[in-house]
Amino acid sequence: MAVIPLQDLVEDTYAEGFRSIYGEVLITARDQRWLRHAVAAVTGHASSTIMCDCEAGVAQWISTAPAGQAATPDGRCGAVVQFHVPRFRKDRREHLERVMLARISQNVLTCPTARCFNRLDTEDFFQLGRKVAYFGDGYQFRTVRYGGTGWVIPILAGEFFLSRRFGFRDGIMGGNLWFMGASEDAALEAAEKAAAATESVSGVITTFPGGVAASGSKAGSKYSFSIASTYAEFCPTLRGQLGPKSKVPEGCGSIMEIIVNGADLPALQQATRAAIQAAADTEGLLRISAGNYGGRLGKSFIYLHELL
Repeated sequence: MAVIPLQDLVEDTYAEGFRSIYGEVLITARDQRWLRHAVAAVTGHASSTIMCDCEAGVAQWISTAPAGQAATPDGRCGAVVQFHVPRFRKDRREHLERVMLARISQNVLTCPTARCFNRLDTEDFFQLGRKVAYFGDGYQFRTVRYGGTGWVIPILAGEFFLSRRFGFRDGIMGGNLWFMGASEDAALEAAEKAAAATESVSGVITTFPGGVAASGSKAGSKYSFSIASTYAEFCPTLRGQLGPKSKVPEGCGSIMEIIVNGADLPALQQATRAAIQAAADTEGLLRISAGNYGGRLGKSFIYLHELL
């Protein structure tokens, strides 16, 4: 199958992001096995704010530093994790604090050999270290370790250390790309390549399983109890049923999506460019597009053709 020129492959449209506030932490562990257990737990059920308390994912994996160097404060392997909540929530600060308190205390504190460090040195912060430390039942203590002030909590395994304060700042949610393939295999391969490419970009995360969303949604529903629903106009199996209302290209059998959140708009633009370049040569890929809602959802636009 001939490769489609990039200018023709990528639709002249834009992805519509919206503002968030987010916290960023560094989790370290004795080895990759326990680090990945901690990360899987702390980012669990955090794909979409539609029915999750936040959107969370890994912004960076850090391998063990060579002798005499410190890639992480304690010199061990680590992962940088972001937690995003929409800025349009009236209780956004209180909600983000609850999210981080619950996930650090229940998913990092409980993971063997794990430690948790703040990554954002901002004027605004949550005193999460002290709150998590109450688990120590009076035996907890504040100290300076690993180059910073934190709390030590005696636990059955030994001790758990976490930073005293955790900062938060404004970010962006909802950057996205749609990969339209002749088959499910083609669409998924393109999305997998795109999701992997975003890992090389600092300051961004993908939140869905494996970085890929198979069930892109639109705001609203015919059912009053639902705030979102399947994007019928882009469902390949509904193409015949919807007729001219369908927006699925001829020959398209599957559409996969990646969602990208991050520190700022330039980071999302860089990740989007990397994702497009990585996926473009996928055999059976018919079109790369993006979801937008005419500015009704957010005002952070990522114009795809500007990135080419």
